[in-house]
Amino acid sequence: MSAMTGDQLGTADAALANAMRLLRPRPDLAAEQAREIIAVTPRYGRAHFALGLALAAQGDHVAAIAALRHATALEPKLSAAWRTLGDQLTILDDNTGADAAYAQSIRASVTDPRLMEAARALCENKLSIAEHTLRTHLKAHPTDVAAIRMLAEVAARLGRLEDSEKLLRRALELAPSFLAARHNYALVLHRQTKAPEALAQIDLLLAAEPDNPSYRFLQASALTRIGEYDRAIEIYEAVLERHGSNARGWMSLGHARKTAGYTQPSIDAYQSAIEHAPSFGEAYWSLANMKTYRFSEAMIAQMEAQLQREDISSEDRFHLHYALGKACEDAADYAASFRHYDLGAKLRRDAISYSADDTTTFTDRQIAFFTPQRLAAHAGQGHPTRDPIFVVGLPRAGSTLIEQILSSHSAVEGTMELPDIIAIAKRIGGGHLHGASYPDALASFTPEQFHALGQEYLDRTRVQRKTDRPSFIDKMPNNFQHVGFIHMILPNAKIIDARRHPIGNCFSAFKQHFARGQTFSYDLDDLGRYYCDYVRLMAHMDATLPSRIHRVQYEDLIADPETQIRRLLEYCGLPFEAACMSFHTNTRAVRTASSEQVRQPIYGDAVEQWRNYETWLEPLKAALKPVLDGGPGV
Repeated sequence: MSAMTGDQLGTADAALANAMRLLRPRPDLAAEQAREIIAVTPRYGRAHFALGLALAAQGDHVAAIAALRHATALEPKLSAAWRTLGDQLTILDDNTGADAAYAQSIRASVTDPRLMEAARALCENKLSIAEHTLRTHLKAHPTDVAAIRMLAEVAARLGRLEDSEKLLRRALELAPSFLAARHNYALVLHRQTKAPEALAQIDLLLAAEPDNPSYRFLQASALTRIGEYDRAIEIYEAVLERHGSNARGWMSLGHARKTAGYTQPSIDAYQSAIEHAPSFGEAYWSLANMKTYRFSEAMIAQMEAQLQREDISSEDRFHLHYALGKACEDAADYAASFRHYDLGAKLRRDAISYSADDTTTFTDRQIAFFTPQRLAAHAGQGHPTRDPIFVVGLPRAGSTLIEQILSSHSAVEGTMELPDIIAIAKRIGGGHLHGASYPDALASFTPEQFHALGQEYLDRTRVQRKTDRPSFIDKMPNNFQHVGFIHMILPNAKIIDARRHPIGNCFSAFKQHFARGQTFSYDLDDLGRYYCDYVRLMAHMDATLPSRIHRVQYEDLIADPETQIRRLLEYCGLPFEAACMSFHTNTRAVRTASSEQVRQPIYGDAVEQWRNYETWLEPLKAALKPVLDGGPGV
């Protein structure tokens, strides 16, 4: 740009102004105008920014990102271009890249030397330096909203989401029109599963920018968190009419349609994602994860060809391996199937942090804390409601089947895997569970506090209840780690332990890629140890709370469904209803990997599937030895 003459600059500025006027009504003409400017003045960063905006408005997010990267390379101080780049990366679910772009936007927008120093540290991910600098600055300038927003970004990256939330709330109190801070605020609320609060902020964002696709996608995602699937589907479909090349948007639409029970439309959406992004591994896995879908030979060849590419991401690669593992399993090629599952799991394990020792230590602490004497001393405390029914256990143990059976009863509403017990426990532990003050901090809680925590759980989950049925199900499997806590705050809640043969359960989890959490499931030794800790903790809780926990053995349920369903309903204090036997006709939304399977009658095919892979499961058997040798749970 510095080499441009005054006449060139004036002409370019005028043309750019015209392109920006065309942006909303005719983004195609705005893009054409921007390209004409670039042809004459290729180093004019603002022209590349205009092109990026126009391409984003047309839904070509990949090309928009390329143009915005060019713009920011030419003019690093162009804060709006960095922010738009962050928005586009968010749409494509590149959270790491988006965070970096937003940090650069902050850096470009500040002129105070101290804030520039903090912004530089933030961009370089030197978070301790950035935090110290910002806190020092805010002591002298407590109402500097730019600094408050930067500190909130630091807190978010450090995993202190509640701190980030408080800081952003303060920034918006000082500057209600600070849209960038409000967008950050909505994201932080969403990441904490505070969907109603996030939606309120998104409404304010959309009032200012009604056509912003990033806001719309976030709105749809938040709506799925509270079970508003049809409304979310409408929003996804409307945005994709204008931004049809957004592969991740098509996949999100597929997820929403699948959960709502629209099987073929969900397949169509996943296939659209693949058409727009042939290397998009998660879209292939989403098809495989329907469990009832079968890949064609042409699709299998396409996945294998994508794996031969060297330019695909690790995430795309492991998703492709999982999808091919399922395709080979359906073809009864178990050696190839295990090879793909194993390769996918190794790639996933390399990218996460998980310690089986930490899980064992946490289990020991739970057993030491929740003694019969302690729970007896707290008898009668907590909230007296009988509404919640918790279904706990390991993933892939049959909990979705139990939920589908119970939610077919006229007195029970099914919801989803609710994060609220874990969120409350983490707050008590100062933001963490392992190595934190939870559950030990509960020792100092008063009866009033336990009652308040029970009320908080009911308040948090109320948004998930769409009917007037008196009971509702929370089927978060990991809640088995919090059975003692649940009993303290909700002593009349029902707790159902979904149990399955150790090897069958663990291997089913091993070949399942989970969108989030379940970090223990990507290594056979980790899985076996986790299962042993689960059985050990549940055996302790059985002894501590006799007759309070009802166990449903998956294999028994498959073999004799009526007997097991009658026992289950009796435990829940519910009369038998024939609808529970025909649960597969229930049309409610189901948000788990088993959503298509539980829309079919009970079948026993999965009970012995693990035996097809027994040759490769020695590490799992070794880790499970304490249970397989006759411990509880077999």
